[in-house]
Amino acid sequence: MSARNLHDLAIVGAGMVGAALALALAREGFDVAVIEPRAPKPWSAQDEVDLRVVALAPSSVDLFTRLDVWKEIVTARASAYRRMRVWDALAPGALEFDATDEGRASLGYIVENRLIQSMLWDALQRESRITLHCPAIVAATDVAADRRTLTLDDGSIIAAKLVVAADGAESVLREMVGIGTQGRDYSQRAIVAHATTERAHESTAWQRFLPGGTIAFLPLADGRSSIVWSVPDAESQRLLALDDAAFCAELGAASDFRLGRITATTPRASFPLRMKLAERYLAPRLALIGDAAHAVHPLAGQGVNLGLRDVDELCAALIEARDTKRDFAAASVLRRYERRRRSDNVLSAHAFDAIQRVFGSEAMPLAALRGIGLAAVDKIAPLKRGFARHAAGR
Repeated sequence: MSARNLHDLAIVGAGMVGAALALALAREGFDVAVIEPRAPKPWSAQDEVDLRVVALAPSSVDLFTRLDVWKEIVTARASAYRRMRVWDALAPGALEFDATDEGRASLGYIVENRLIQSMLWDALQRESRITLHCPAIVAATDVAADRRTLTLDDGSIIAAKLVVAADGAESVLREMVGIGTQGRDYSQRAIVAHATTERAHESTAWQRFLPGGTIAFLPLADGRSSIVWSVPDAESQRLLALDDAAFCAELGAASDFRLGRITATTPRASFPLRMKLAERYLAPRLALIGDAAHAVHPLAGQGVNLGLRDVDELCAALIEARDTKRDFAAASVLRRYERRRRSDNVLSAHAFDAIQRVFGSEAMPLAALRGIGLAAVDKIAPLKRGFARHAAGR
């Protein structure tokens, strides 16, 4: 294969993280190939709000702004949340965050997954330095001294100086190169739906720790709230089987009726909760990014934000190496990315895991300590600011 057919990068997976990486690098002059099994369904304002939403931190909004896609996203259908309220069902004490305390207009935005993916996909199609292969699946990979090749399911071959696996928590490419994972199955499912409530959501994200799980109400642009209710597997089956009236009643009780009665919900869906961490992020001329490297508990809504921080760090490493005339796919260059992001991602994953274990316990002595802890953090301004800045990606 000639040098003319050699891409700078091949990115496998065009979800939020993979698409953002492709756009960021193409805008910096890299020649990028993107391999994706299926194009996302085009987003339309007439569609019902997607059940899967993300809480975008300011760092993620900054990245999308630099990629020239944020204006399209935020004007389409996004909801700023300005406050967050966290409390425990078994103990007094609460933790409250307010954007004005940080001198910001908002803590972040609640946005539909499908809206973000659709806008990013449209931007990929417009970018002249990106070659899209879709629908396409990687069937095999091999590495040489100066490149890695990908054999697609139709028999075609793509070669790139660096391949990035952005193909999700069940990454096939990660398995192909022999990178193992460690983690935990929480034996829980997250039930998602959109709820109409008696009282306004007040542009506030509400989260309550419950015995064995958590419930979050995230403000939507249309006045409803997106709910994410994490419960044990058996309990999820029971809740999913309830009729709408019974489900609304249980949902209201679980949320302590902070927004009044639940007057209606959309059809429900659920997904399993697992933590899965790659044992390393690198193989020869290959790097992992996003959920392929780290899938975490959705407790704080940070999974996508962690992946988008991977994008920032990997871009910085590759651009610096290229601009100083070094091989940007060299192991010495990629280790900077791995060192910085793996430490943050592993620390974050285990922090979410520890919170889930501690706040999921029904032991009353531990519940009392939790309440004291929430109240203490709320009153210690430097500690509270530290939590807020970390969640914002600052």
